Amino acid sequence: MKKFLQEYIDKKSICTKTDRILVGVSGGIDSVCLLHLLHELEYRIAIAHCNFQLRGEESDQDELFVRNLSEEYSIPFYSTQFETKEIAQSEGISIQMAARDLRYEWFEEIRMKHGYDYIAIAHNKNDVSETFLTNLTRGTGIKGLTGIKEKSGNIIRPLLFAGRTEIENYITIKNLDYREDSSNKTTKYSRNLIRHEIIPLFEKINPRFQDTLIENMSRLKETEAIYLQQINSKISELTIIQDDLILIEISKLKELKPLYTYLFELLNPLGFSKTQINDIIDALDSTSGKQFFSLTHRILKDRNYIIITEISAIKTKSYFIDLDVNELLTPIHLEISKYEKTNAFEIIKDKNIGLFDLDLIDFPLTLRKWQKGDYFMPLGMSNLKKVSDFFIDQKLSILEKEDTWILESNNKIVWIIGYRIDERFKISDNTKNILKIARI
Repeated sequence: MKKFLQEYIDKKSICTKTDRILVGVSGGIDSVCLLHLLHELEYRIAIAHCNFQLRGEESDQDELFVRNLSEEYSIPFYSTQFETKEIAQSEGISIQMAARDLRYEWFEEIRMKHGYDYIAIAHNKNDVSETFLTNLTRGTGIKGLTGIKEKSGNIIRPLLFAGRTEIENYITIKNLDYREDSSNKTTKYSRNLIRHEIIPLFEKINPRFQDTLIENMSRLKETEAIYLQQINSKISELTIIQDDLILIEISKLKELKPLYTYLFELLNPLGFSKTQINDIIDALDSTSGKQFFSLTHRILKDRNYIIITEISAIKTKSYFIDLDVNELLTPIHLEISKYEKTNAFEIIKDKNIGLFDLDLIDFPLTLRKWQKGDYFMPLGMSNLKKVSDFFIDQKLSILEKEDTWILESNNKIVWIIGYRIDERFKISDNTKNILKIARI
C-alpha cells in the first residue's frame, strides 16, 4: 500500500518529501492508516487532534491515544478542545457542521503559526461515495456531484486512492491499534445510514458500485468544466467591475436561460442560498433598493443593475487630516489649502469644493462614511437635520449614500462632500483665514 500511496501522490502532484505536513488524526482507522503510511515513507509530518468533547471520557481517551502515537513516532503533536454542542447551538447549525468548521479553522491556524505547507486529511474512496449520495439527497449543483478533490488549497487527501476494505487490510497486516468512534455505528446520522445501509444495497446490484460511482464522477467533473466555461463566459459579458463593486446589467441578465442556473453558479459560492436566489430573481422586476445578504456579501437591486459587494468593503475605516497636510490621496483625492481672506475673495460655487472658516476648525479632521444617527446643520439653515433625511431630500440611492464621505471636526460634521457644507463652519464677514478643500 505504501507503493500505491506514493504513486498516487506523484501522479496527482499532491506534495513532496520536502514539504512539512500537518496530519489530522482523530484516532480512527483511516487517519491512523494515513499517519502510518506517511511515517513509513519518511514524510516530514506532525499530528493535529481535535477533541470535540461529544462523547465524554471516550473523547478524552481518543486524545490520549493520539498523543501516544506522536510519542511513538517522535513527531510534534498539537491538540485542542472545543465546546462543540454549545457552539453549534449559538450559531444555529448542526453539531456535525460545527465540528467540521471548527476543525478546519483550527488546522489552518496551526498550519500558519508553525509553518506547515499542507494539512493532510484521511478521506478515502468510501468518503467520496458517501459525500456524493449525501449531496444528492440534500440537493446540489453539478459541483456537489464531482467528488472530493485530492488537493484543495492547503488541504491534501492522499488516501483517496484506497477503499475502506484496503485500509482495514493494511491495519490488520501491520497490527496497528486504532480507536473506534461509537457514534459511527448509529444510523441516526444520514451519513452513517448511507454507509451502513444504502451503499451495501447498491453493492448487491453492482459489487463494483463505488468504483463505478467514482468513474461517473470523473465524467461529471469533465462535464462541469465545459458547463462552467459557458456560465462564466456569459456572466463575464454582463459584468462591470468598479473598484469593490460587481455590477450586472438586469435587462441582459434576464435574457439568460435558464436564469436560475446562471445565478446559482454565480451566487451560491458567495454564500447565497437557493431560496435567496429565487427571491433575487423575483426582485428583478421590482423597484430598486432591495438588499440580500450572505455572511460575506451584499446584493443590492439598483435601477438597472444587480450590485454585488463584499460586506467588508461596505464598512470603511476613518482617515485623519492634520493641520500640515496639503493633499490626501486615499481613500479619495483631496487638495487642501489655507490662506488669508482678502477683499477680493469670492465664494466658489462648486459642489466638489468646500470653503470654511479656518479658525472654527479643530484638527485633525476626520474623513469617514456616514453613519445612522449623524446630524448636521445644512448651509442656510438654523436647525440640525438628520443626514439620513438630507439624503432622502436629495433622492440618493443606497449605493450613492454608501459612496458619500463625511468630513468631521471635533465630532461635528463640516461637509457632506459633494453635497452641502455645515452652516456652523461657513465663511462670514468675520472670517480672517480660509480653509479650502477640493475633491479632485
